[in-house]
Amino acid sequence: MGNGKALDRDQLGAYHQQGFLFPLPAFSESEAAAFRASLEQLEQEHSGRLPARVNRKPHLLLTWLNELIRDPRILDPVEDIIGPNILCWGSGFFIKNPHEPARVTWHQDSTYWGLSKPDVVTAWIAFSPSTTENGCMRVIPGTHTLAQLPHCDTFSPENLLSRGQEIAVEVDESKALDVVLRPGQMSLHHVMLVHGSEPNHSNVRRVGFAIRYLPTYIKQVADVRDSATLVRGTDGYRHFVLEPAPRSDFHPDAVAFHSEMLASNDQILYGKNTNSQDSL
Repeated sequence: MGNGKALDRDQLGAYHQQGFLFPLPAFSESEAAAFRASLEQLEQEHSGRLPARVNRKPHLLLTWLNELIRDPRILDPVEDIIGPNILCWGSGFFIKNPHEPARVTWHQDSTYWGLSKPDVVTAWIAFSPSTTENGCMRVIPGTHTLAQLPHCDTFSPENLLSRGQEIAVEVDESKALDVVLRPGQMSLHHVMLVHGSEPNHSNVRRVGFAIRYLPTYIKQVADVRDSATLVRGTDGYRHFVLEPAPRSDFHPDAVAFHSEMLASNDQILYGKNTNSQDSL
């Protein structure tokens, strides 16, 4: 037995040593199927593909995602890692359709986020099977202990990252581990961990939802107004504008606030207000 709410001593030790942990139970397969159906209904309403702007902090626009980021089955293990006062700083879908060239190059999440400390954890929830064949996330164990590595920007249309960023030094792919998940399972990974994923070479769609959690003592170092959602505990620091939950899906107040926060987020990610359409 460990001293955590959800993780035992061995699991906590593995996370701190390796920089990731999987598979962890989050939702039942039927719940994951319902989430996927909600996403795909939304896609149908937008000509079959989720608009990139909607896919940046969609929890600010959609009531069901705002509830999902607060689910204790996610937050309990996150709390074991970063403590009881938790902000959701970002969220977004990573979707790979069958035989499309979309991929994620080797990168560290921390590169352009402008956050003051690396005590940040991403929960990656599988809405579909995530396998080697359909382009599951791959990680390089232990690389979260490295310093911030240099990255170069490609802005490749086939790259799912905001800037198409990739590590500018050689990555030893022989050490890579595939993060294979069933629908409803999740992985947790450290903000400094080197990770990426290959294209979907299968006939099975890969759908994952990534949520970025940080303790309330972290702040944005860029001189930009930034926002986050308080999902557990209290925020005695007020480093971020606290985000309101949408009263309904795409409520006008939520849409206006979301647009305002994306303008700030563009300044953080790109150094200027670009109104970028790139996805997270």
